[in-house]
Amino acid sequence: MEINVYPHRVLCFPGPHELYFKNLSKRKQVMEKKENNRKLRVCVATCNRADYSKLAPIMFGIKMEPEFFELDVVVLGSHLIDDYGNTYRMIEQDDFDINTRLHTIVRGEDEAAMVESVGLALVKLPDVLNRLKPDIMIVHGDRFDALALATSAALMNIRILHIEGGEVSGTIDDSIRHAITKLAHYHVCCTRSAEQHLISMCEDHDRILLAGCPSYDKLLSAKNKDYMSIIRMWLGDDVKSKDYIVALQHPVTTDIKHSLKMFELTLDALISFNKRTLVLFPNIDAGSKEMVRVMRKKGIEHHPNFRAVKHVPFDQFIQLVAHAGCMIGNSSCGVREVGAFGTPVINLGTRQIGRETGENVLHVRDADTQDKILQALHLQFGKQYPCSKIYGDGNAVPRILKFLKSIDLQEPLQKKFCFPPVKDNISQDIDHILETLSALAVDLGGTNLRVAIVSMKGEIVKKYTQFNPKTYEERINLILQMCVEAAAEAVKLNCRILGVGISTGGRVNPREGIVLHSTKLIQEWNSVDLRTPLSDTLHLPVWVDNDGNCAALAERKFGQGKGLENFVTLITGTGIGGGIIHQHELIHGSSFCAAELGHIVVSLDGPDCSCGSHGCIEAYASGMALQREAKKLHDEDQLLVEGMSVPKDEAVGALHLIQAAKLGNAKAQSILRTAGTALGLAVVNILHTMNPSLVILSGVLASHYIHTVKDVIRQQALSSVQDVDVVVSDLVEPALLGAASMVLDYTTRRIY
Repeated sequence: MEINVYPHRVLCFPGPHELYFKNLSKRKQVMEKKENNRKLRVCVATCNRADYSKLAPIMFGIKMEPEFFELDVVVLGSHLIDDYGNTYRMIEQDDFDINTRLHTIVRGEDEAAMVESVGLALVKLPDVLNRLKPDIMIVHGDRFDALALATSAALMNIRILHIEGGEVSGTIDDSIRHAITKLAHYHVCCTRSAEQHLISMCEDHDRILLAGCPSYDKLLSAKNKDYMSIIRMWLGDDVKSKDYIVALQHPVTTDIKHSLKMFELTLDALISFNKRTLVLFPNIDAGSKEMVRVMRKKGIEHHPNFRAVKHVPFDQFIQLVAHAGCMIGNSSCGVREVGAFGTPVINLGTRQIGRETGENVLHVRDADTQDKILQALHLQFGKQYPCSKIYGDGNAVPRILKFLKSIDLQEPLQKKFCFPPVKDNISQDIDHILETLSALAVDLGGTNLRVAIVSMKGEIVKKYTQFNPKTYEERINLILQMCVEAAAEAVKLNCRILGVGISTGGRVNPREGIVLHSTKLIQEWNSVDLRTPLSDTLHLPVWVDNDGNCAALAERKFGQGKGLENFVTLITGTGIGGGIIHQHELIHGSSFCAAELGHIVVSLDGPDCSCGSHGCIEAYASGMALQREAKKLHDEDQLLVEGMSVPKDEAVGALHLIQAAKLGNAKAQSILRTAGTALGLAVVNILHTMNPSLVILSGVLASHYIHTVKDVIRQQALSSVQDVDVVVSDLVEPALLGAASMVLDYTTRRIY
């Protein structure tokens, strides 16, 4: 049977006839045939079975062009250990001459052994490199052995070509991979995202090749009509295609205890699932010895449904995963190579959490129960997904060989980093180091104008409050005056102000920092440019947004929305507003009108709303609406009950209505119940429209509505959303904190 590959998320790699090296136009042209006929001496060092699967296609390509290259092969790491399959033999079977074998692994399979292994490799490698004197060393990936190789080559002035830099997984491998990137002179990456990561890491764009993964050259051309013989050889004569599982799980060195527990749960789930399973032994990382003990404790090596093996040759492994009913574990192979066949994959835990994946991968990030893993097996087993070319198009090796030929050995060896321009070179002093990074936060409310100094942790260091003037001229002058005074005070408080964030009512264009239309509570506040006068006066960056959006930003950074991908904040104050966070980002809408939640209509013949419509929840549940109803009751002498009084010089408001309800006033209780019901219906609409994972009620009235809102959800919402939690915000100053978060998120390079 031929393995058919249907492109799914296709990364647009250059075709064979395109001038892929146009980004090298500034470099000196190097002829493929060197003028002095000198061959490029390439050393390929391989440490384990996984990196050999990526390096072997390159090695074959180099070997096929002896007029251009001399190949030296260095083998070290787990290749030479019997417990891990003595995988150096497959290199010999591929007819490569192994120039040097280095025993560099210190046994123990713990953190100390990994460090000692790196040290042993660093001791042994200089003699080898002095003898071989390669022009360039090819290093793959993110293993600790590869770090020793790159360190040795860099210190001995040998050019390094790093394969698969710029990728993100989610473990200590990230740190090692990026460390190798900094040591390497040239980079071959597999995806467009990886290329952008390398550029962001200040690597020279001219020395980065987007080639795709070399192993895909073999994967996408894999044909084997006799694949059943391979399946039978490894899994038994009675196994059918698509009716078995391949399991490959490695320890997570940053949390070995948890990864052992997760492996134990995986094996329990596989035993319960009752399908023939090929289990490969883990790699040599710290914790692998304990994982093997878990396998033996469970009797996996003798269980009739399991075949436990140390190594499978790559050509055969391709066929096994291509025709499996499912692959499970946390190997990069599962999220990368297996996508080429559309085989279902269950990726467990955090080891590959940052990888780009096709739709064939189901993530079980918190694999903390056997049942959760078992459910994933039931969902994935036996499915067939579209094949993916995220990691390559099958033409990586020709591009890499061309890239190698373009290397000019006369160029200076010293790396040049492409750092972004730095405007100011500020000398550090002790006061600068001890400063508290802070933001100036401005909240423009209907009654008050408030300015605060807010620290990075969300602490309000100092707050200033004034009545909000009625005219534009007075208001803008007061804002400038208060901000200038707060900025001066910040110096005395040892706070370094990074920028100004402004929260205001109405519709705001946050890109331009302009208030487009205000609410009726703030007069003379339409088409107002807030960014320019503040920025010119304070010489600081300025952000402006709607107060509802700011409340959502405050919850995302400091409140109950922290870490959540999707949630909605609903503010119950003088008016009703809100903000929507979707996929961790704030939604503004096409005309900056998203999250006008106060104007969700819950009754066509309801009371008049300030927006000109009828039956909006703001007309029922806002502070203004409650004040209106309180005045009606007071005018009819039906508000006050025993224990209550309203001074003559005090206006009747929402708080008096709430007090009356608490003291048993039935009419006040009915009004609050109606308001809470209207708000609850709005929340039901939000749940049905956006299906967030959390709804946060914010503002002074939230705690008075929460129970009624939950009752309405139980009565009116679809069963599929009734479990969505509705909570009261625990933030005291959401508008100020949200305004500050716009500034503070910028300083941590969050895109706003």
